[in-house]
Amino acid sequence: MPADRPTILATSGGYRPDPRLALSFGPLVHHAVELAGVTDRRPRLTYVGTAIGDQRSVEAHIHEAARQAGFDVTCLELFPMPNLEDIAGHLLAQDVVWVQGGSVANLLAVWEVHGLGPMFRAAWEAGVVLAGVSAGSICWFRGGCTDSFGPQLRAVTNGLGLLPYGNGVHYDSEGQRRPTIHRLVEAGVLGETHCTDDGVGLVYHGTELIEAVAEVPGKGAYVVRRDEGGGVVEHRIEPRLLGGLG
Repeated sequence: MPADRPTILATSGGYRPDPRLALSFGPLVHHAVELAGVTDRRPRLTYVGTAIGDQRSVEAHIHEAARQAGFDVTCLELFPMPNLEDIAGHLLAQDVVWVQGGSVANLLAVWEVHGLGPMFRAAWEAGVVLAGVSAGSICWFRGGCTDSFGPQLRAVTNGLGLLPYGNGVHYDSEGQRRPTIHRLVEAGVLGETHCTDDGVGLVYHGTELIEAVAEVPGKGAYVVRRDEGGGVVEHRIEPRLLGGLG
């Protein structure tokens, strides 16, 4: 049963430490499943690790986290070739797509080569919840800023554009993120830009921002716009704290 409308959860979080596993799924990943409205069966989630080169060691940790959470997980791999014959059909049969962080520039380039953009749009329009962290957040927007090219943050403007905004991630934990986003918005490189502190996600129905949610107390989300004088204004959104934080 897909979500009843196109839904995206764009985050700067999703994982948390576990006493037995390398990682476990945090409340943000579980919220993506809740948004899909899955009942009476195990949720189907596809993990996409393009941004870190489809590292098999990370995929092993994702499978363990999924086992613990009670999810059925498939890893979509594009290196050295796609591991699925019918990627478009597979995506349409999922409840959630979760995209890993890493290099958003490389991710977008590889997705373009394999024609994934239209496939993700079709899945989104069919009610598959699209979600992810960092690069896996920026990819759904028109663009943002990235360290894909080196330590100095640069603009990326060739996102899939399902959401007609810019996106800023790790807004509170990496010192150059906020000033870079402000500079790009002021210069008109990015339009209105939606940003998340670590541990925060943004929920969109269609292209409308519905709410901010958090798996870490005290964090925020932000909307950054140019004002009429050509400067920049930033508005903070207080997230709703998700359950499962014990």
